[in-house]
Amino acid sequence: MTNERHIATPTRTMELLKKYNFSFKKSLGQNFLIDTNILRNIIHHAGVTEDVGAIEIGPGMGALTEQLAIAANKVLAFEIDQRLLPILEDTLSPYDNVKVVNEDILKADVQQELQQYFGAQEVKIVANLPYYITTPILMNLLTRNLPISSITVMIQKEVADRMAASPNTKSYGSLSLAVQYYTQAAVVMTVPKTAFMPQPNVDSAVLHLELRKEPPVQVEDEKFFFDLIQASFGQRRKTLRNNLNRHFSSRFSKEELEDIMNEAGIDGTRRGESLSMEEFAALANTFTAKG
Repeated sequence: MTNERHIATPTRTMELLKKYNFSFKKSLGQNFLIDTNILRNIIHHAGVTEDVGAIEIGPGMGALTEQLAIAANKVLAFEIDQRLLPILEDTLSPYDNVKVVNEDILKADVQQELQQYFGAQEVKIVANLPYYITTPILMNLLTRNLPISSITVMIQKEVADRMAASPNTKSYGSLSLAVQYYTQAAVVMTVPKTAFMPQPNVDSAVLHLELRKEPPVQVEDEKFFFDLIQASFGQRRKTLRNNLNRHFSSRFSKEELEDIMNEAGIDGTRRGESLSMEEFAALANTFTAKG
């Protein structure tokens, strides 16, 4: 197949849109990639090789799916939009190592699909995610404990920066901590708006998440740990003391909260964005010990 016939070109994409009389659905956040080099770069950063299986979310017309089919051993793609199924059947017909599932990734039994299709093979997720639902999809995948080694996704640059942010930066917040509890996160490339059809209103970036075998901190109560983090960023400009007093006023007096912070070695005049994950863990475990 010559490069001109690859799906990820403006000409081929326009051909397919006309052939199938396809119109983009804003509600599904459909922005199709039209640059083959960018797709190959994403796959390179994902570390996809011929002995690895790949899961894709939202294949669209199959631009990334095609490149994954060339690079990976097998590809499993989840597509929610039924209108795209005949197009995918057409564009992916040269590849016998791709399975397309017409399901919402948030509702699908990914674990079962994964085990049936890949067996014991190493599996990575690689996707160009719809911006409007990026965080729910990623958090859903991270908390399911799936047998995957990494997730590499093209998402809104601002969100990618937040997920990979370090303490004491503007982007750092509860989302950074949630993602980094499960993974090692890094923004590996930025992508111009011109690489998409239609062009989105925001810049994009590729985020690489390497899943951790164990969380970086030990917490007694995971649910409370994340609740505490959310509370600490309740109002970013407020001190930790103010945010915690506001959130926990029905359970702890101001004096009790002061004691807990002191015992955990945390100064209540600091802001949430200055605390590392280790400090949040120490604070959460002190709370849990107090009941």
